[in-house]
Amino acid sequence: MSDGFDYGDLEEGRHVNYWSFDRTLQRNVRRIYAPDECRWAAPILEEFGDVIGHTIADNADVIDDHGPELETYDKDGEVVNRVRYPAEQLENERLVYERGIVADSFEAPPGRDRPMPLSHNLVMQYLLSYADVGFDCPVAMTAGAALVLEKFGDEDLEAYYEGLTSREYGDLIEGAMFLTEKQGGSDVGATETIARWDDDADCYRLEGEKWFCSNIDAQGTLALARTPDAPEGTKGLSMFLVPHELEDGVNDQLYRRLKDKLGTIAVPTGEVELQGAKAFLVGEEEAGFKQMAEMLNLERLSNAAASCGLIGRALLESKVKAANREAFGDTIDRYPLMRRDLVDMAVDHEAATAFTMEAARLFSVRERAERVARGDISLEDGVDRNLLEVGADGATLESGTDRETLEDEAEDAYRLMRLLIPISKARTGRMAVETASYAMEIQGGNGYVNDFVTNRLLRDAQVLPIWEGTENILSLDVLRALEREAAHEPFIEAVQTRLERISHPLLEGPAETVEAEFHELTDALATLATEDTEYAQLQAKELTHYIFDVFTAAVLLEDAQRALEGDTGQPDARLALVARRFIDRQFDHRPARGITSGDRFAIEYFDPIVRYARVEPSSLEFEPASS
Repeated sequence: MSDGFDYGDLEEGRHVNYWSFDRTLQRNVRRIYAPDECRWAAPILEEFGDVIGHTIADNADVIDDHGPELETYDKDGEVVNRVRYPAEQLENERLVYERGIVADSFEAPPGRDRPMPLSHNLVMQYLLSYADVGFDCPVAMTAGAALVLEKFGDEDLEAYYEGLTSREYGDLIEGAMFLTEKQGGSDVGATETIARWDDDADCYRLEGEKWFCSNIDAQGTLALARTPDAPEGTKGLSMFLVPHELEDGVNDQLYRRLKDKLGTIAVPTGEVELQGAKAFLVGEEEAGFKQMAEMLNLERLSNAAASCGLIGRALLESKVKAANREAFGDTIDRYPLMRRDLVDMAVDHEAATAFTMEAARLFSVRERAERVARGDISLEDGVDRNLLEVGADGATLESGTDRETLEDEAEDAYRLMRLLIPISKARTGRMAVETASYAMEIQGGNGYVNDFVTNRLLRDAQVLPIWEGTENILSLDVLRALEREAAHEPFIEAVQTRLERISHPLLEGPAETVEAEFHELTDALATLATEDTEYAQLQAKELTHYIFDVFTAAVLLEDAQRALEGDTGQPDARLALVARRFIDRQFDHRPARGITSGDRFAIEYFDPIVRYARVEPSSLEFEPASS
């Protein structure tokens, strides 16, 4: 191979630069970042990928064996709520936060005069999750809490915002959100925590119980509670910032215990009794659920980015093992079944990353537009158009686009984002579990043993379909986005626009297949719009996965078209192969489940798909789908 990776040169998927080995992520960064952002970020991400692969990954294994411990009481029986962290975890925190994983998307980093988009935070979370999904949870919530305070906080909370967005580890505070209560679960409207005003302390006091509190000792914790006369349900909830510590000691709350979890050991998750805890109202009273939803969008995207990163690590470990493990006289990556498995794992990684990063781009478009509206950044003389210059459908807007048009594009981006974010989280979380499980199988018996990283990858992956809403909850949210936001309108436009750009002969057949599926999907959307609520909910999961498949196929085809046109140098047909494989697998209507088809794709195209080898377009011939 002249331009692909030889994974036989590695012993395992660590002590390497994760950015350098993930050309899938590199391509998506080029697609969703503005050119000046990409030039600035590339060396930052390369250095970050190196420290993740060489230091943080090793520390993560130690933390998994010696995680945080809770000391609720001191020797005199006084409440201290102290969490003790291993030294390796403190080192990981310093290495990650001081590299701007949160700060750079809120405050201008060194070398720039404005912040990076929030998609940059998500890309760094993706890389971090190659090493530790558990640690990514506090990072994600710190960014989420900062976003909420940026949008809704007042001057009284400015110190907390500055702590959440600090690049200096000594000044940093982490974020958290305490939502779940024993009686409520996903039904946040069932919250029973009460917030009462305390005239003497000039603050609110919270009383209640929070049942599943990740990053339990965060100083920037956001919690939902109900004031005494507020209505029931989500409409009566207000948001409060509840510090872990006050100037005169610990806040009035009791950390009862840490959960004994299957995985994600790095993040301490526990139960909290709020016993008159001092709290500060965030934004308007009884607007808490709406405000929390803003944080939840970022948390769900963080979950999806973490899933993609974990998939990347599981795939890397699998490639390395298959290139080194010998059986019956040859390495196992020479055998057809293993080649097929690795090809399909790689295509899944491409698909998950493409969908998630497009959702991240749309999220950043919306957030950038809001910063413009608040006056935080300017569009004068075209400055900082960056992500706003690319419309919701991915089309580049003409130079000199007026503010009203940009605002319309931002609104379409928001509507489409509301549809894609829950889908991204639902699909990638499940893909992470499946990929980690098979990566363990490729390792053989060793993969099941705690000494090998696939054991932890699978344990960590299992929480990804649960955090920030289960698949059922997310599928119902998809229905709400279609009903309340009319999200089908920008979705249809986004898919149509991408399919109209496909012109290369190699993509003719796959594009025709996707076009047919797209029409069937639009028929399904129209059908569900006229059906009763019960039937629509019954089909919500099928719809969620169908939207993922069609949208991902359109994005992959567009990326393949660009690559065939030589957008980064020589024309390359590798992504045409990725798109074709994804489309064939997701929209497979072949007789006898393809067994009689003569398909040798995984054998013929193993090197380009798995090892990123370049493919000369003229070497391929695809028959049109209708032939």
